[in-house]
Amino acid sequence: MKNRYYSAIGGAALAFSAAAPATAQETVSLTIEHFLPSQATLPANFITPWTEAVTEASDGRIQFEIYPAMQLGGSPASLYSTMVDGLVDIVWFLPGYTPGVFPKTEVFELPFIATNGEQTSEALWHYYEAELADEYPDVHMIAIFTHGPGVIHSETPIASIEDMDGLTLRGPTRVTSWMLEALGANAVGMPVPQIAENLSRGAIDGAVVPWEVTSSIRLSELVENHTEFSGDYSPYVATMIFAMSNDSYDALPDDLKAIIDDFSGLETSVWAGNVLDEGDAGGRAIAVERGNNIISLDETETTRWVDSAQTVYQRWIDEMAEQGIDGAALIDAARALIDDAVGR
Repeated sequence: MKNRYYSAIGGAALAFSAAAPATAQETVSLTIEHFLPSQATLPANFITPWTEAVTEASDGRIQFEIYPAMQLGGSPASLYSTMVDGLVDIVWFLPGYTPGVFPKTEVFELPFIATNGEQTSEALWHYYEAELADEYPDVHMIAIFTHGPGVIHSETPIASIEDMDGLTLRGPTRVTSWMLEALGANAVGMPVPQIAENLSRGAIDGAVVPWEVTSSIRLSELVENHTEFSGDYSPYVATMIFAMSNDSYDALPDDLKAIIDDFSGLETSVWAGNVLDEGDAGGRAIAVERGNNIISLDETETTRWVDSAQTVYQRWIDEMAEQGIDGAALIDAARALIDDAVGR
C-alpha cells in the first residue's frame, strides 16, 4: 500500500520536473529534526524516502540534512518552536506534546474516534484544510496524520476495566491521559523516548503506544502483556505533523516551492499514515515471536471501555467552550470525515 501513495506523489513531482527542468542554480540544503532513532518506522519508511524523492524531483537542487533523536538538542516538545524560530527548516512533531497549544487538533485524539492510520490521516488532512489553518500559521504543512490503533502494553495483564485500577500508565497526550484516568489508571505524560527508562526504574507500569513504536524502543522485551480492542475504532491515536517553516519555504525559488508542494498534502499524509499501519504488523510480530501475552478484548468488554471514556468528551467540549470553540461541532466534523474516509 505504501508504494501506491509514494508512486502517486512521486509521479506528480517527476512530471513537474520534466515539464520545467531545473536550471544550474545553487543547491538548497534543508535541515530536518525529529526525536526518533533513524531506524524507527516513520524515519526509515517515510521521512527518508520523502527526502530522496524530493531530491530526485529537483534534479539534486534540494538536499537534506536529517538530525534524528534530537541530535541538535532540546526536547520533543520544543521541536515546533525550534522550527518557527529558524533553527531548523523542517520538523516532525506531535502537537500533543505541547498541551493546550493546538486545541482544535485534539479532537482526533479523543477516545474511540479514530480508526487506522491510513483512513484517519485522510480525514485529518481534510479537517486541517477546513478547521486548522489558524492553529498553524507559521508553517507550510507537508503532512498531518496519525498512527494506527493504540494498544496498552503493561507489566500485568489487563483484560478488563477493573485491571486498570491503580496502574500508572504513560499517556502521549493530555486527552489520552484523561481517558486513562477515566478508566481508573494514573496517567503520566511523557514522549516516546522516555518510556523505556521509566519502565526500567519502575516509575510506570506500562504505556499506551501503537504496535509500530514497540520495536524501536524494544518495548516487548520490557513488558509481556499487550491489550488490544475489538471493533473499527482505536482507544486513542496521537496526531503528528511534518512541516516546514514559512520562512524556509518562502526563501525557495518558485520552481522549488512547486516541488515541495507536489510532495505535500493529502497523498503525503495518507502515505505517512499507511507507513505507520504497516509498521504495526512488524511490532506485533515481535511480541508474538517472544511468546508474550496478547489480550484481545471482545466486543462486550470493549463497549464497557467506550462507555466509560465518554466523560472525556464532555470535559473536552467544556474546555473548548471556555476558549470560544464549539467542540461538539468539531467532533461531529471529525466523525463525518473519518466515516467518509472509510473504504478508501
